[in-house]
Amino acid sequence: MSGATATPSLFPLQNGGDPVLLPEHITELTGLDQFGLAGELLATFVAAFIVGNFILAMTGVAGPWAKRKITASFTDRIAVNHLGPGGIGIIIADAVRLLAKENIIPENVDRPAYDLAPIVIAGSAMLGFAVIPMGSGIHLADPEVGLAFVFAVAGIASIGLVMAGYASGNKYSLLGGLRAVAQNVAYEIPLVVTGMSVVLFAGSLQMSTIVDAQQQTLFTIPGLEWAVPAWFALVNPFAFVLFLIANFAEVGRNPFDMPEAPAELIAGYQTEYSSVYFVLVYLGEFLHIFLGGAIIATIFLGGPAGPGPDELGILWFTLKIWGVFFLTQWLRSAVPRVRIDQLIEIGWKGLLVLSFANLGLTAAIVGVIA
Repeated sequence: MSGATATPSLFPLQNGGDPVLLPEHITELTGLDQFGLAGELLATFVAAFIVGNFILAMTGVAGPWAKRKITASFTDRIAVNHLGPGGIGIIIADAVRLLAKENIIPENVDRPAYDLAPIVIAGSAMLGFAVIPMGSGIHLADPEVGLAFVFAVAGIASIGLVMAGYASGNKYSLLGGLRAVAQNVAYEIPLVVTGMSVVLFAGSLQMSTIVDAQQQTLFTIPGLEWAVPAWFALVNPFAFVLFLIANFAEVGRNPFDMPEAPAELIAGYQTEYSSVYFVLVYLGEFLHIFLGGAIIATIFLGGPAGPGPDELGILWFTLKIWGVFFLTQWLRSAVPRVRIDQLIEIGWKGLLVLSFANLGLTAAIVGVIA
C-alpha cells in the first residue's frame, strides 16, 4: 500500500489486510503464476471477461424484458408475454431484430466521432466495474483511489453523449448533446461531493476499505438481539437521498431524462443511430444505471454484505443493484419529466448547496467524534 498516510475513520475496520482479487484467485487455481507476467495478464483478461459477461447478462435482461415488465406493472398493462415463459424470449428476439437491421448512417455526420461515441458511452460504464467489490471474491482491482476512479471513468460518458449529439448533424441530436452536458455538469458535482462525505466516514477512497467500514454494528434492537449494520445509508440517510437523486440525474432517468426527451427531441443524441450502434448506445444507458446501482450498493448499502455466509456476497450485491434499478423504473412510471430550466435549477440551487452542507456537517461530526 505504498506507505500512504491513512485518514482517521469514524468506523474502525474489522478486516485487516488487502483483499485477494479475482485475477489472483484465477492465477492460483490455474497455475498461471509460473508463466510470470504473461500468466498474470492472461488471468486478468479471464477475470475481466467473467465480470464483463456477468454485467452484460444483467443488462441484457433489464433492457428488453425487465424494464417492460416493471413499467407494465405500474401502468396496468401486460407487456411482453408471448415469447417464452413470461415473455423472457424477447431478449433473444430483440437482439436478433436490432443486430439484423441495416446500419443507416446519414450523409452529413462527422464519421470518426459518430462511430466512436457509442463505444465511449458503453465502455466508460464497463471500466467502472473494474474496482467494484462484488463479493464472493469477485473483485478485479482495488486501487487506493477506487472511488475517484469510478467517478472519473463514469464521467467519460458525457464526452460520448456530446460526440453523438454533435456528430449526428441533426439539430435534435445536438440539443440532446447540449442538454446532456448541462445536466451532467450540474449533477456531477453534488454526486462527487456527497460521495466525499462517505470518504470522511470511512477514512479512505479505497472501495474495499469503504465496504469494511460498514461491517460494524450501528446499534442492537433490544429484545430481538438483531444487530443493525453501520451501512452509511443508515448512518447518514440525508447523504443517501442526495446521492440517489444526483445519480438518477446522472444516468438520465425520469424525471431527469432531458437529453432524450422523446416528446421534444425525438430521441435526442441517439436519434440518428440504428442497428448495432443503437444497441451500444442503449446498452450504455443501462450499463450506467447498473454502475450507479453498484456505486450506491458499495458506498451506502454495505456492498456484498448480507445475512448468511460470505459466499452469498455476490447474491446480496446483485439484489441491491436490481433494487436500485427497480427504483429507477418506478420513478420512470410515476414521476413526470421536469423542464430543462427546472432540472438545472434543482442541480445548481438545490443539490449543490445541500451536498456542500452535508459535507460540512459530516466533517464536523467526524472531526469531533473521531
